[in-house]
Amino acid sequence: MISVEEATRLVLASVRPLPVEHIPLLEARGRVLRENLVADRDFPPFDRVAMDGIALAFSAVAAGQAVFPIARTQLAGAPPEPLEDLRTAVEIMTGAALPSGTDAVVRYEDLQIEPGLDGRVTATVLVLPPAAGHNVHPRAADRQQGELLLPAGTRLGPAEIAVAATVGAARVVVTRTPQVAVVSTGDELVEIGQTPLPHQIRRSNAYMLRAALLEEDARVELFHFNDDPAALRAGLPALLTGFDAVLLSGAVSKGQADFLPAILQELGAEQIFHEVSQRPGKPFWFGQKAGGATVFALPGNPVSTFVNYYRYVRPWLRACQVSESLAGAPQWAALATAVTFRPALTHFLPVKLESAPDGRLLAYPQRAGGSGDLAGLLSCDGFLELPAAQTEFAVGEPLPLLRFRQ
Repeated sequence: MISVEEATRLVLASVRPLPVEHIPLLEARGRVLRENLVADRDFPPFDRVAMDGIALAFSAVAAGQAVFPIARTQLAGAPPEPLEDLRTAVEIMTGAALPSGTDAVVRYEDLQIEPGLDGRVTATVLVLPPAAGHNVHPRAADRQQGELLLPAGTRLGPAEIAVAATVGAARVVVTRTPQVAVVSTGDELVEIGQTPLPHQIRRSNAYMLRAALLEEDARVELFHFNDDPAALRAGLPALLTGFDAVLLSGAVSKGQADFLPAILQELGAEQIFHEVSQRPGKPFWFGQKAGGATVFALPGNPVSTFVNYYRYVRPWLRACQVSESLAGAPQWAALATAVTFRPALTHFLPVKLESAPDGRLLAYPQRAGGSGDLAGLLSCDGFLELPAAQTEFAVGEPLPLLRFRQ
């Protein structure tokens, strides 16, 4: 039996980056970028007007001029024309390119606009601009042409999609979608549409794992095998060669029907480890088939499956997608009540999270009925990882957080 830390190291050491594919930007939400995207021009690409109002030469204001005849109106998107007479101004809209000859913008709220004596519209400046550049977003103030905007490894969310669009990335290079087989095992399991007999349960773990995998942008197929060695030998080989990963739930402990560890090795999947010093989720089998799938054989109890997915499978998936932004920094939370846990095992403590006024994230331990208490997950937001070398955990102690609900 190995430690959680050693299990983590071995899981991540098995990572093989997934290949890339070129896809339209419209299909890229949630995907991991595998190319650098740079600014194709300055941001903004021109001196941009930041307020509706008038554009004028600050030198005229500095010389004491307060009333400006309106030479013309310029909307956003119109080519800017030079202002030849610096004693006049251009009525201008937010987002427009600042005309040459002008270097400041006075917003409508600081103006009085009315017809002049000669019939021309004039603008009287009520609040003087303090300096040239007032209400102007200067060219290249945000980013310069050629500057790196989105590095490879970035997960493409709405903000990243917007930036990619503005630099003209109509197609992007991304990590291929992970292809994962989720396998439930057990004679006691029936389909969710069936009414189980008193000795049966519905196969919820497969649906739980599929939902979690979809959050990682994986393509998932569900399978089920009864506790039958012949069925496992017949069905597993295609999965071990046809998917990037195979996640199995159940049949990995020491029971009379726990055939998976032996059959996986018989089918060419090399065992990397079996059993981790943790609670819940101790009877966890991990291995790889040469040239084929990485295999996570998870304990069948639902909370054990849940913990092991988030502690080991999700980090592995993210590493395979070559995602720096997905990996992120470890999260921590402060224990809200004292806890004692005496067994020399890493303990994953179910907690509900609350944000305190002082900015701390507080973790409140939740009552759980053991690793089979699936409904107990409903009141939890994550698990605090209590290290095996410690038995007493004080109020306010910061501990690593395995978060599954935002």
